[in-house]
Amino acid sequence: MKIIAREIPPRTVWALEQAGVHPLLARLFAARGVRAKEELDDGLARLLLPDTLRGTHEAAVLLADAIAQDKRLCIVADYDCDGATACAVGVRGLRLLGARHVSYLVPDRVVDGYGLTPPIAERVADSGADMLITVDNGIASVEGVAAAKVRGLQVLVTDHHLPGPELPTADVLVNPNQPGCEFESKSIAGVGVMFYVLLALRSELRKRDVYDTATQPKLDVLLPLVALGTVADVVKLDANNRRLVAQGLRRIRAGTMPAGVAALFKAAGRNASAATTFDFGFALGPRINAAGRLADMTLGIECLLTDDAGRAEELARILDGINRERRDIEGGMRDQALLLAESLFATDGEGIEAPPPAISVFDAGFHEGVVGIVASRIKDRFHRPTFVFAASGAPGKEQELKGSGRSIPGFHLRDALDLVAKRHPGVLLRFGGHAMAAGCTVAREHFETFEKGFAQVAGEWLAEAELTRQIETDGPIAREYMRIDLVDTLHREVWGQGFAPPTFSEEVEVVSQRLVGEKHLSLKLRHQGQPIDAIWFSHTEPLPPKVKLAFRLDADEWQGVRRLRFLVEGAEF
Repeated sequence: MKIIAREIPPRTVWALEQAGVHPLLARLFAARGVRAKEELDDGLARLLLPDTLRGTHEAAVLLADAIAQDKRLCIVADYDCDGATACAVGVRGLRLLGARHVSYLVPDRVVDGYGLTPPIAERVADSGADMLITVDNGIASVEGVAAAKVRGLQVLVTDHHLPGPELPTADVLVNPNQPGCEFESKSIAGVGVMFYVLLALRSELRKRDVYDTATQPKLDVLLPLVALGTVADVVKLDANNRRLVAQGLRRIRAGTMPAGVAALFKAAGRNASAATTFDFGFALGPRINAAGRLADMTLGIECLLTDDAGRAEELARILDGINRERRDIEGGMRDQALLLAESLFATDGEGIEAPPPAISVFDAGFHEGVVGIVASRIKDRFHRPTFVFAASGAPGKEQELKGSGRSIPGFHLRDALDLVAKRHPGVLLRFGGHAMAAGCTVAREHFETFEKGFAQVAGEWLAEAELTRQIETDGPIAREYMRIDLVDTLHREVWGQGFAPPTFSEEVEVVSQRLVGEKHLSLKLRHQGQPIDAIWFSHTEPLPPKVKLAFRLDADEWQGVRRLRFLVEGAEF
């Protein structure tokens, strides 16, 4: 592992400080590309305009006509947190804007697979719907959209995934990544896309004199859901996404949020009045995702839709229980996957075992709902693009393996799958995704071909430097900033993918170390001559007396007393 410090442009830091930004924050923001204080303005007025997102005007007209004609609308969601929040935003927003008949359908991960398939389109048509609206899916559902059109449904696709070579023949497509779309935030999540469609719809209804600026429904009540889905989907937090997240956090901290969001904070033991992006990514998001992985995402969506606090708490408790089950399953799968991955190691010229350029593992006992999480764990452990496969549980498809992949910087996962498909025709039955996360299906008999083909592409595309794990940090932290109040200041900011949370690095003295819970390293350090406690989660190997650490600042509470501590992210020996 190599610890490297970000470049911090001193003139930009000075300019931000002169504009009134706290010196520590000025340094952190400058290192992340912020050049002026105006870029930190998270007001709603600074959001990108809806009419720059291709298809929103047409979608607004389509939906406004449907509402005027009292049509039945059915939202087809995805079974992850982004899809669940997008569905809840769609249902709540359309009802706010006058739609009287709004239902939803969420595919079953095992039986239906991903996206709008022809059988799902048939189910929507059979339900009596007039219009089908996809959220967080649909851009690759060419056959599903065609099946819906044959049944006479109007189809509105809202998605953010990369399109394939052929676009579906929907009535309207709204996707920032479709050809010809000039919307600047290509990283907006599915829930964000649906929110923008609702903004455009409200504008269209104003034009039709259904509302004016005084009587129009307030869509900002949806921002807590937009923020949750955006962070949980690990999309890049560009300036527009950061504004959406900041606005959602502001409302949650003020106590203005759907009953289900409040109940999820309670079930996770988190304080909503001090909500952070970490709560979204590591507490609420996983509890909603667990429903789609092991049970039925309807549970998650209903939790986000209900306005009954008692019902919300009941559903949140159920989701919490499912998440505990998910963690148990994940633990066993992770251990087995690690053994399988290590069996792929080869010995180099110096007799040191090293992993291949990419890792693909399969075990008949793996649960397909958890393969993505396990792939992420293996990727983190070995710093290699990783796919984990499980046998399909869908009837009649027992010989198919469903895989989920996670990547490392410098390796575009979906493009790699595309090359494997071209080189080995027929091996990949289906695939799709992003640069850093993707999914695919292969026949069991072709797993070895995929494994070798995927590793070959990684070997060609990844240089030695990219195969060496690096942690980017903000360098040393001055002693004057080692304060609890500054920990709270840092936590209040919006951090995440593409706008990394503050991580510092410097050499420290290890005074003592011990294992806690058999899998975490508890440390007493001397930092700049002063004692400080630290914890390195999921790490068991002892450290030398002096070591360079990468760490984040955190507050540990014991018997009502809050103390500063380090959360260790890595070490360079």
